[in-house]
Amino acid sequence: MRPITHYCLATGTWFAAHGVQNVLFAWLVAMVLRETPQMVGFAQMAMLAPVLLLMLLGGSVADVVGGRRVAMLAQGFALLPSVGLLAVLLLDALSFHAMLVYAVAMGCAVAFLTPARDGLLNHVAEGRIQRTVVLVSLAQFGVQMIGFVVAGLAGTIGPVAVIAFQTLVLAGGLLAYRRLPSPAPLRIASRSPMEVLGSIAEGCGTVLRSAAMRPVVVQNIATGLFFMGTYIVTVPLLVRETYDGSSADLALMATANMLGLVTSILYLLWAGDLRRPGRALLLAHFLGCLFLAGAGFAALSLGFWAVVAFIYLWGTCGGVAMSMSRAIVQEAAPEGQRGRVMAFFSFSLMGAGPLGALTCGYLVEALGPALAIIAAAFGVFALVAVVARTSALWNMAAPPSAVRGRSDQRTLDAA
Repeated sequence: MRPITHYCLATGTWFAAHGVQNVLFAWLVAMVLRETPQMVGFAQMAMLAPVLLLMLLGGSVADVVGGRRVAMLAQGFALLPSVGLLAVLLLDALSFHAMLVYAVAMGCAVAFLTPARDGLLNHVAEGRIQRTVVLVSLAQFGVQMIGFVVAGLAGTIGPVAVIAFQTLVLAGGLLAYRRLPSPAPLRIASRSPMEVLGSIAEGCGTVLRSAAMRPVVVQNIATGLFFMGTYIVTVPLLVRETYDGSSADLALMATANMLGLVTSILYLLWAGDLRRPGRALLLAHFLGCLFLAGAGFAALSLGFWAVVAFIYLWGTCGGVAMSMSRAIVQEAAPEGQRGRVMAFFSFSLMGAGPLGALTCGYLVEALGPALAIIAAAFGVFALVAVVARTSALWNMAAPPSAVRGRSDQRTLDAA
Protein backbone atom coordinates (compact mmCIF):
# COMPACT_ATOMS: atom_id res chain seq x y z
CA MET A 1 0.00 0.00 0.00
CA ARG A 2 1.09 3.60 -0.62
CA PRO A 3 2.36 5.64 2.34
CA ILE A 4 -0.72 7.88 2.21
CA THR A 5 -2.92 4.80 2.74
CA HIS A 6 -0.96 3.78 5.83
CA TYR A 7 -1.13 7.39 7.05
CA CYS A 8 -4.93 7.43 6.72
CA LEU A 9 -5.20 4.11 8.54
CA ALA A 10 -2.92 5.24 11.36
CA THR A 11 -4.53 8.63 11.88
CA GLY A 12 -8.03 7.25 11.27
CA THR A 13 -7.78 5.10 14.40
CA TRP A 14 -7.22 8.21 16.49
CA PHE A 15 -10.15 10.02 14.90
CA ALA A 16 -12.46 7.05 15.45
CA ALA A 17 -11.43 7.00 19.11
CA HIS A 18 -11.77 10.79 19.27
CA GLY A 19 -15.29 10.54 17.86
CA VAL A 20 -16.19 8.21 20.71
CA GLN A 21 -14.61 10.60 23.19
CA ASN A 22 -16.38 13.72 21.87
CA VAL A 23 -19.81 12.26 22.51
CA LEU A 24 -19.17 9.99 25.49
CA PHE A 25 -17.23 12.52 27.56
CA ALA A 26 -19.94 15.16 27.17
CA TRP A 27 -22.65 12.58 27.91
CA LEU A 28 -20.96 11.31 31.07
CA VAL A 29 -20.28 14.79 32.45
CA ALA A 30 -23.42 16.64 31.36
CA MET A 31 -26.10 13.93 31.44
CA VAL A 32 -24.93 11.10 33.70
CA LEU A 33 -23.22 13.22 36.37
CA ARG A 34 -25.58 16.19 35.70
CA GLU A 35 -22.90 18.82 36.30
CA THR A 36 -23.65 22.55 36.06
CA PRO A 37 -22.78 24.51 32.88
CA GLN A 38 -19.69 25.96 34.58
CA MET A 39 -18.46 22.48 35.56
CA VAL A 40 -19.11 21.12 32.06
CA GLY A 41 -17.00 23.99 30.71
CA PHE A 42 -14.34 23.31 33.34
CA ALA A 43 -14.20 19.61 32.42
CA GLN A 44 -13.73 20.42 28.74
CA MET A 45 -11.12 23.01 29.71
CA ALA A 46 -9.22 20.27 31.58
CA MET A 47 -9.12 18.26 28.34
CA LEU A 48 -7.67 21.19 26.40
CA ALA A 49 -5.38 22.78 29.01
CA PRO A 50 -2.47 20.33 28.42
CA VAL A 51 -2.57 21.32 24.75
CA LEU A 52 -2.05 24.94 25.76
CA LEU A 53 0.91 24.01 27.95
CA LEU A 54 2.59 21.23 25.98
CA MET A 55 1.80 21.35 22.27
CA LEU A 56 4.64 23.69 21.27
CA LEU A 57 7.02 21.42 23.16
CA GLY A 58 5.45 18.47 21.36
CA GLY A 59 6.23 20.02 17.98
CA SER A 60 9.85 20.61 18.93
CA VAL A 61 10.19 17.03 20.21
CA ALA A 62 8.70 15.71 16.93
CA ASP A 63 11.29 17.62 14.89
CA VAL A 64 14.17 16.36 17.05
CA VAL A 65 13.11 12.78 17.81
CA GLY A 66 11.10 11.99 14.69
CA GLY A 67 7.39 12.38 14.00
CA ARG A 68 6.52 8.69 13.65
CA ARG A 69 8.19 7.73 16.92
CA VAL A 70 6.50 10.53 18.85
CA ALA A 71 3.10 9.74 17.30
CA MET A 72 3.38 6.09 18.29
CA LEU A 73 4.43 6.92 21.84
CA ALA A 74 1.64 9.49 22.25
CA GLN A 75 -1.05 7.13 20.94
CA GLY A 76 0.30 4.38 23.19
CA PHE A 77 0.08 6.76 26.14
CA ALA A 78 -3.55 7.53 25.20
CA LEU A 79 -4.35 3.91 25.97
CA LEU A 80 -3.73 4.55 29.68
CA PRO A 81 -6.63 6.97 30.35
CA SER A 82 -8.89 4.87 28.12
CA VAL A 83 -8.14 1.72 30.14
CA GLY A 84 -8.41 3.74 33.36
CA LEU A 85 -11.89 5.02 32.51
CA LEU A 86 -12.90 1.48 31.57
CA ALA A 87 -11.81 0.31 35.03
CA VAL A 88 -13.68 3.16 36.73
CA LEU A 89 -16.89 2.23 34.90
CA LEU A 90 -16.49 -1.48 35.67
CA LEU A 91 -16.06 -0.64 39.36
CA ASP A 92 -19.09 1.68 39.27
CA ALA A 93 -16.85 4.48 40.61
CA LEU A 94 -17.64 7.21 38.09
CA SER A 95 -17.11 10.72 39.48
CA PHE A 96 -16.33 14.21 38.27
CA HIS A 97 -12.76 13.89 39.59
CA ALA A 98 -12.25 10.66 37.64
CA MET A 99 -13.40 12.44 34.48
CA LEU A 100 -10.94 15.28 35.16
CA VAL A 101 -8.05 12.80 35.43
CA TYR A 102 -9.13 11.18 32.16
CA ALA A 103 -9.39 14.59 30.50
CA VAL A 104 -5.95 15.81 31.56
CA ALA A 105 -4.24 12.55 30.58
CA MET A 106 -5.91 12.44 27.17
CA GLY A 107 -5.08 16.11 26.63
CA CYS A 108 -1.38 15.33 27.23
CA ALA A 109 -1.52 12.65 24.53
CA VAL A 110 -3.15 15.08 22.10
CA ALA A 111 -0.46 17.71 22.75
CA PHE A 112 2.30 15.41 21.46
CA LEU A 113 0.36 13.36 18.93
CA THR A 114 -1.15 16.22 16.91
CA PRO A 115 2.03 18.02 15.75
CA ALA A 116 3.84 14.73 15.17
CA ARG A 117 0.96 13.41 13.05
CA ASP A 118 0.56 16.64 11.06
CA GLY A 119 4.31 16.92 10.52
CA LEU A 120 4.30 13.51 8.81
CA LEU A 121 1.75 14.62 6.19
CA ASN A 122 4.25 16.25 3.83
CA HIS A 123 6.25 13.04 3.69
CA VAL A 124 3.31 11.10 2.24
CA ALA A 125 1.73 13.89 0.14
CA GLU A 126 3.67 13.18 -3.08
CA GLY A 127 3.79 16.87 -3.97
CA ARG A 128 0.09 17.80 -3.79
CA ILE A 129 -0.42 19.31 -0.36
CA GLN A 130 -3.90 20.80 -0.76
CA ARG A 131 -5.41 17.68 -2.32
CA THR A 132 -3.68 15.40 0.18
CA VAL A 133 -5.02 17.49 3.07
CA VAL A 134 -8.53 17.19 1.64
CA LEU A 135 -8.21 13.41 1.12
CA VAL A 136 -6.82 12.84 4.59
CA SER A 137 -9.50 15.04 6.15
CA LEU A 138 -12.19 13.04 4.36
CA ALA A 139 -10.81 9.77 5.69
CA GLN A 140 -10.38 11.14 9.21
CA PHE A 141 -13.83 12.71 9.46
CA GLY A 142 -15.45 9.67 7.86
CA VAL A 143 -14.12 7.31 10.52
CA GLN A 144 -14.86 9.87 13.23
CA MET A 145 -18.54 9.48 12.39
CA ILE A 146 -18.18 5.78 13.18
CA GLY A 147 -17.01 6.84 16.63
CA PHE A 148 -20.05 9.11 16.98
CA VAL A 149 -22.40 6.26 16.09
CA VAL A 150 -20.75 3.89 18.57
CA ALA A 151 -20.83 6.51 21.34
CA GLY A 152 -24.47 7.25 20.58
CA LEU A 153 -25.25 3.67 21.62
CA ALA A 154 -23.93 4.29 25.15
CA GLY A 155 -27.43 4.70 26.53
CA THR A 156 -28.40 1.34 25.02
CA ILE A 157 -25.36 -0.95 25.28
CA GLY A 158 -23.70 0.87 28.18
CA PRO A 159 -20.54 3.01 28.35
CA VAL A 160 -18.27 0.05 29.18
CA ALA A 161 -18.67 -1.45 25.71
CA VAL A 162 -18.11 1.95 24.13
CA ILE A 163 -14.87 2.59 26.03
CA ALA A 164 -13.70 -0.93 25.22
CA PHE A 165 -14.18 -0.12 21.53
CA GLN A 166 -12.17 3.08 21.93
CA THR A 167 -9.32 1.17 23.60
CA LEU A 168 -9.14 -1.48 20.87
CA VAL A 169 -9.12 1.15 18.12
CA LEU A 170 -6.26 3.07 19.75
CA ALA A 171 -4.24 -0.14 20.08
CA GLY A 172 -4.82 -0.98 16.41
CA GLY A 173 -3.43 2.36 15.33
CA LEU A 174 -0.01 1.50 16.72
CA LEU A 175 0.35 -1.24 14.11
CA ALA A 176 -0.50 1.13 11.27
CA TYR A 177 2.05 3.73 12.43
CA ARG A 178 4.81 1.12 12.15
CA ARG A 179 4.27 0.96 8.36
CA LEU A 180 4.79 4.69 7.83
CA PRO A 181 8.08 6.14 6.54
CA SER A 182 10.20 7.59 9.31
CA PRO A 183 11.55 11.08 8.46
CA ALA A 184 15.10 11.66 9.64
CA PRO A 185 15.08 13.61 12.93
CA LEU A 186 17.31 16.63 13.42
CA ARG A 187 20.81 15.48 14.30
CA ILE A 188 21.20 17.02 17.72
CA ALA A 189 23.12 15.03 20.30
CA SER A 190 21.65 16.75 23.33
CA ARG A 191 19.63 19.83 24.12
CA SER A 192 19.50 22.03 27.16
CA PRO A 193 16.15 23.44 28.30
CA MET A 194 17.15 26.83 26.87
CA GLU A 195 17.91 25.27 23.49
CA VAL A 196 14.50 23.59 23.48
CA LEU A 197 12.83 26.91 24.30
CA GLY A 198 14.85 28.55 21.55
CA SER A 199 13.70 25.88 19.11
CA ILE A 200 10.07 26.50 20.05
CA ALA A 201 10.54 30.26 19.72
CA GLU A 202 12.07 29.78 16.27
CA GLY A 203 8.99 27.93 15.04
CA CYS A 204 6.65 30.54 16.54
CA GLY A 205 8.65 33.34 14.96
CA THR A 206 8.47 31.66 11.56
CA VAL A 207 4.68 31.56 11.74
CA LEU A 208 4.24 35.09 13.05
CA ARG A 209 6.54 36.57 10.38
CA SER A 210 4.66 34.84 7.57
CA ALA A 211 2.02 36.90 5.77
CA ALA A 212 0.26 33.65 4.85
CA MET A 213 0.34 31.83 8.18
CA ARG A 214 -0.17 34.71 10.63
CA PRO A 215 -3.81 35.54 9.68
CA VAL A 216 -4.66 31.81 9.67
CA VAL A 217 -3.44 31.63 13.27
CA VAL A 218 -5.63 34.59 14.26
CA GLN A 219 -8.67 32.89 12.74
CA ASN A 220 -7.75 29.69 14.55
CA ILE A 221 -7.82 31.58 17.83
CA ALA A 222 -11.31 32.90 17.04
CA THR A 223 -12.44 29.40 16.13
CA GLY A 224 -10.96 27.89 19.30
CA LEU A 225 -12.52 30.55 21.51
CA PHE A 226 -16.07 30.40 20.19
CA PHE A 227 -16.67 27.59 17.68
CA MET A 228 -14.87 24.90 19.67
CA GLY A 229 -16.43 26.03 22.94
CA THR A 230 -19.86 25.96 21.34
CA TYR A 231 -19.31 22.48 19.94
CA ILE A 232 -18.01 20.82 23.11
CA VAL A 233 -19.92 22.78 25.79
CA THR A 234 -22.92 24.73 24.50
CA VAL A 235 -24.37 22.13 22.14
CA PRO A 236 -24.36 19.31 24.75
CA LEU A 237 -25.99 21.68 27.25
CA LEU A 238 -28.55 22.70 24.63
CA VAL A 239 -29.42 19.04 24.11
CA ARG A 240 -29.75 18.53 27.87
CA GLU A 241 -31.46 21.76 28.93
CA THR A 242 -33.76 22.40 25.98
CA TYR A 243 -34.55 18.93 24.66
CA ASP A 244 -33.85 16.62 27.65
CA GLY A 245 -31.77 14.58 25.22
CA SER A 246 -29.78 11.35 25.39
CA SER A 247 -26.43 10.08 24.15
CA ALA A 248 -28.13 9.31 20.83
CA ASP A 249 -29.23 12.96 20.51
CA LEU A 250 -25.69 14.14 21.23
CA ALA A 251 -24.36 11.72 18.63
CA LEU A 252 -26.93 13.00 16.12
CA MET A 253 -25.74 16.58 16.57
CA ALA A 254 -22.11 15.52 16.20
CA THR A 255 -22.90 13.38 13.17
CA ALA A 256 -24.82 16.21 11.49
CA ASN A 257 -21.81 18.49 11.93
CA MET A 258 -19.45 15.82 10.62
CA LEU A 259 -21.69 15.04 7.64
CA GLY A 260 -21.46 18.71 6.76
CA LEU A 261 -17.67 18.52 6.92
CA VAL A 262 -17.62 15.43 4.71
CA THR A 263 -20.03 17.01 2.21
CA SER A 264 -17.82 20.03 1.65
CA ILE A 265 -14.67 17.91 1.51
CA LEU A 266 -16.24 15.70 -1.17
CA TYR A 267 -17.01 18.87 -3.11
CA LEU A 268 -13.40 20.02 -2.78
CA LEU A 269 -12.24 16.65 -4.14
CA TRP A 270 -14.59 16.99 -7.10
CA ALA A 271 -13.72 20.62 -7.77
CA GLY A 272 -9.96 20.29 -7.60
CA ASP A 273 -7.45 22.50 -5.83
CA LEU A 274 -8.59 26.04 -5.12
CA ARG A 275 -6.57 28.86 -6.61
CA ARG A 276 -7.38 31.24 -3.73
CA PRO A 277 -7.50 29.17 -0.53
CA GLY A 278 -7.37 32.29 1.66
CA ARG A 279 -10.55 33.66 0.10
CA ALA A 280 -12.27 30.30 0.55
CA LEU A 281 -11.18 30.28 4.20
CA LEU A 282 -12.64 33.72 4.91
CA LEU A 283 -15.92 33.01 3.13
CA ALA A 284 -16.28 29.69 4.95
CA HIS A 285 -15.90 31.40 8.31
CA PHE A 286 -18.39 34.16 7.47
CA LEU A 287 -21.01 31.68 6.27
CA GLY A 288 -20.29 29.43 9.24
CA CYS A 289 -21.12 32.29 11.59
CA LEU A 290 -24.45 32.84 9.84
CA PHE A 291 -25.39 29.15 10.01
CA LEU A 292 -24.34 28.85 13.66
CA ALA A 293 -26.42 31.90 14.55
CA GLY A 294 -29.26 30.23 12.65
CA ALA A 295 -28.91 27.21 14.92
CA GLY A 296 -29.29 29.49 17.93
CA PHE A 297 -32.42 31.15 16.56
CA ALA A 298 -33.83 27.74 15.58
CA ALA A 299 -33.37 26.57 19.16
CA LEU A 300 -35.48 29.52 20.31
CA SER A 301 -38.43 28.87 18.03
CA LEU A 302 -38.15 26.11 15.40
CA GLY A 303 -37.31 22.92 17.28
CA PHE A 304 -34.72 20.15 17.44
CA TRP A 305 -34.58 19.10 13.79
CA ALA A 306 -34.16 22.68 12.59
CA VAL A 307 -31.15 22.97 14.91
CA VAL A 308 -29.74 19.73 13.48
CA ALA A 309 -30.13 21.15 9.95
CA PHE A 310 -28.26 24.34 10.83
CA ILE A 311 -25.53 22.34 12.59
CA TYR A 312 -25.12 20.40 9.33
CA LEU A 313 -24.77 23.63 7.33
CA TRP A 314 -22.29 24.94 9.90
CA GLY A 315 -20.29 21.77 9.35
CA THR A 316 -20.13 22.30 5.57
CA CYS A 317 -18.35 25.58 6.20
CA GLY A 318 -16.05 23.95 8.73
CA GLY A 319 -14.89 21.39 6.16
CA VAL A 320 -13.69 24.14 3.83
CA ALA A 321 -12.16 26.23 6.62
CA MET A 322 -10.26 23.34 8.19
CA SER A 323 -8.94 22.05 4.87
CA MET A 324 -7.84 25.45 3.57
CA SER A 325 -6.23 26.62 6.80
CA ARG A 326 -4.18 23.44 7.14
CA ALA A 327 -3.21 23.48 3.43
CA ILE A 328 -2.03 27.11 3.64
CA VAL A 329 0.20 26.37 6.62
CA GLN A 330 1.50 23.04 5.25
CA GLU A 331 2.54 24.73 2.00
CA ALA A 332 4.23 27.64 3.78
CA ALA A 333 6.03 25.64 6.51
CA PRO A 334 9.83 25.29 6.07
CA GLU A 335 11.04 21.68 5.84
CA GLY A 336 13.20 21.71 8.97
CA GLN A 337 10.53 23.37 11.13
CA ARG A 338 7.42 21.54 10.01
CA GLY A 339 6.73 19.84 13.33
CA ARG A 340 7.09 23.11 15.24
CA VAL A 341 5.06 25.10 12.71
CA MET A 342 2.23 22.56 12.71
CA ALA A 343 2.40 22.52 16.50
CA PHE A 344 1.92 26.28 16.57
CA PHE A 345 -0.93 25.94 14.04
CA SER A 346 -2.71 23.39 16.25
CA PHE A 347 -1.78 25.35 19.38
CA SER A 348 -3.50 28.47 18.04
CA LEU A 349 -6.72 26.50 17.59
CA MET A 350 -6.71 24.11 20.52
CA GLY A 351 -4.78 26.38 22.87
CA ALA A 352 -7.66 28.85 22.73
CA GLY A 353 -10.03 25.98 23.50
CA PRO A 354 -9.69 25.99 27.32
CA LEU A 355 -10.70 29.64 27.55
CA GLY A 356 -13.42 29.04 24.97
CA ALA A 357 -14.83 26.09 26.92
CA LEU A 358 -14.90 28.06 30.14
CA THR A 359 -16.34 31.16 28.43
CA CYS A 360 -19.13 29.18 26.77
CA GLY A 361 -20.01 27.54 30.08
CA TYR A 362 -20.49 30.96 31.65
CA LEU A 363 -22.37 32.23 28.58
CA VAL A 364 -24.82 29.35 28.91
CA GLU A 365 -25.27 30.10 32.61
CA ALA A 366 -25.90 33.80 31.90
CA LEU A 367 -27.86 33.68 28.62
CA GLY A 368 -29.08 30.12 28.14
CA PRO A 369 -27.71 27.80 25.46
CA ALA A 370 -29.57 29.27 22.46
CA LEU A 371 -28.45 32.87 23.05
CA ALA A 372 -24.95 31.63 23.95
CA ILE A 373 -24.72 30.07 20.47
CA ILE A 374 -25.73 33.36 18.84
CA ALA A 375 -23.18 35.29 20.92
CA ALA A 376 -20.41 32.87 19.91
CA ALA A 377 -21.26 33.28 16.22
CA PHE A 378 -21.05 37.06 16.57
CA GLY A 379 -17.65 36.77 18.30
CA VAL A 380 -16.11 34.78 15.43
CA PHE A 381 -17.69 37.08 12.82
CA ALA A 382 -16.14 40.15 14.43
CA LEU A 383 -12.63 38.66 14.67
CA VAL A 384 -12.65 37.24 11.14
CA ALA A 385 -13.86 40.59 9.78
CA VAL A 386 -10.77 42.20 11.30
CA VAL A 387 -8.55 39.57 9.65
CA ALA A 388 -10.21 40.10 6.27
CA ARG A 389 -9.69 43.85 6.54
CA THR A 390 -6.09 43.86 7.77
CA SER A 391 -4.46 40.91 5.96
CA ALA A 392 -3.72 39.87 2.38
CA LEU A 393 -5.59 36.60 2.85
CA TRP A 394 -8.44 37.53 0.48
CA ASN A 395 -6.14 37.86 -2.56
CA MET A 396 -3.54 35.25 -1.59
CA ALA A 397 -2.96 32.66 -4.34
CA ALA A 398 -1.85 29.07 -3.91
CA PRO A 399 1.56 28.15 -5.41
CA PRO A 400 1.06 27.30 -9.13
CA SER A 401 2.62 23.86 -8.65
CA ALA A 402 0.05 23.07 -5.96
CA VAL A 403 -3.02 23.91 -8.06
CA ARG A 404 -4.45 21.17 -10.25
CA GLY A 405 -8.10 20.70 -10.97
CA ARG A 406 -10.14 17.83 -12.41
CA SER A 407 -9.07 15.88 -15.48
CA ASP A 408 -9.55 18.90 -17.77
CA GLN A 409 -7.00 20.75 -15.54
CA ARG A 410 -9.43 23.57 -14.81
CA THR A 411 -9.01 25.32 -11.51
CA LEU A 412 -11.60 27.13 -9.45
CA ASP A 413 -11.37 30.59 -8.09
CA ALA A 414 -12.64 30.50 -4.52
CA ALA A 415 -14.66 33.64 -5.15
